Amino acid sequence: MTRALRQAQESCVLATDERDARGRKAGASPATVDWANWMRGLGQSKRRVRELLGLSQEQLARLAGVSQGAVSRLESGRALATPLVVVMKINAALRRAMAGIDPALLSEEARRLRDAEDRVAPDGSRFEDVPLLKDPHLEELVQVYRTVPERRRHKLVAVARAAAAALNES
Repeated sequence: MTRALRQAQESCVLATDERDARGRKAGASPATVDWANWMRGLGQSKRRVRELLGLSQEQLARLAGVSQGAVSRLESGRALATPLVVVMKINAALRRAMAGIDPALLSEEARRLRDAEDRVAPDGSRFEDVPLLKDPHLEELVQVYRTVPERRRHKLVAVARAAAAALNES
C-alpha cells in the first residue's frame, strides 16, 4: 500500500518538466497548451487514485453516475471532447471515496489538492460562489460601470467622484 499511496500522491501533481500549474510550458499562452498531453496526465492521475482506492472502472462509473467508457476515456487521455459535467462527476466520486483515507497518510500536496477540490467537486447540488473582490460593493460598482456605454463612462465616473466628495464632507 505504501507504493500505491506514494503513486497516488505523486499523481496529484502533474509532472513539472518546465510546465506551470496549468500544464503550460513556461511562458506559453493558453492557446499553446498541449491539451492532449495535459489530459493524459489528468487521466493517469485519476487512474492512480482509483487504483489506490481499489475501485474498478465500472465501480467508479457507478459511483459517479457515468459510463465505464467515460472513465476509460478520461484515464487514457482520450477525453478532450468529454463534457465538463462528466469529469466533475468522476472527480466528485473519487473525492467522496478518498474521504475514507486518513489525511495523515496523504502528502501535503495531496491534502492541498483535496482541499482545493472543495471548489471543483461539489458536495451538494448548488455551486457556492465566492466574492471576487474584498469589498462586494466595489464588485457591484464595476458591474454598473460595465452596463454604461463606453462613450458615457466618463460621465459615470464624474458622478461617482462628486458623490464621493459629498459623502466625505458629511
